[in-house]
Amino acid sequence: MSYCDQMFDLSDRTAVITGGAGVIAGALAECLLRAGARVALWGHREETLDAAVEKLTAATEAGGRLAALKADTGSASDCREALEKTEKLFSAPEILINGVGGNRGKSSFVDTDPEQFEFVLRLNLLAGLLIPTQVTAAYWIEKKIRGCIINMTSMASYLPLSGVWAYDAAKAGVLSLTSAAAKEFAPHGIRVNAIAPGFFVGKQNRALLIKDEETGELTDRGKDIIAHTPFGRFGDVSELAGALLFLASERASGFVTGVSLPVDGGYLIDNI
Repeated sequence: MSYCDQMFDLSDRTAVITGGAGVIAGALAECLLRAGARVALWGHREETLDAAVEKLTAATEAGGRLAALKADTGSASDCREALEKTEKLFSAPEILINGVGGNRGKSSFVDTDPEQFEFVLRLNLLAGLLIPTQVTAAYWIEKKIRGCIINMTSMASYLPLSGVWAYDAAKAGVLSLTSAAAKEFAPHGIRVNAIAPGFFVGKQNRALLIKDEETGELTDRGKDIIAHTPFGRFGDVSELAGALLFLASERASGFVTGVSLPVDGGYLIDNI
């Protein structure tokens, strides 16, 4: 194997991706499969998981290293069951990618619905981080496994986005908990980092960003985002692969923990 192959080869690793049917999660899964890893997708909807498996199998021809498991990551018992099934199918997972998250709605602060606010916090902080991390980290500590956790932060982790108050709070929390968990788990050899995607068009935000699919005309919000992105475009999900490989590889980033790596086309350094 070449030096680069050795540095980023993941053929001896098993990875779990929660929220495994999403656009970004699918791109991350494809990256890991192409790097040789075994991948278990955890999600709560069988039909979308099945579609994700079909698409990934066609793209990578790695169906033997790919599985989909139904699990509500807001439930500790579901996570424990999925963890046991993952180990039986492949091996004890060493990589956990917390991909569950998202937003619901947009409003002024005074019109924010408290129930919806709480839902978004639970989605991103409990199902999207706390519960799967608790279950997996406890398992790793017991088994003395040097694991790797990769959370999904956001541009909103650094700069609040207008009108999405719960999402702002939740993603700021993900950034904070990434640092805090990295400190707590370091003595066990468990690394905790994050990827902070800039603006990538997915299922949840497509209507918010693109006004006309045929012409490619953007909404006002889409235009504002591009205006504040020095690269002048949305990202392609394939551009997350390098950051993922770096953080997932013990050889490449074995002394890296507690960081959030922006992949944002310069959004966070935009100025006037």
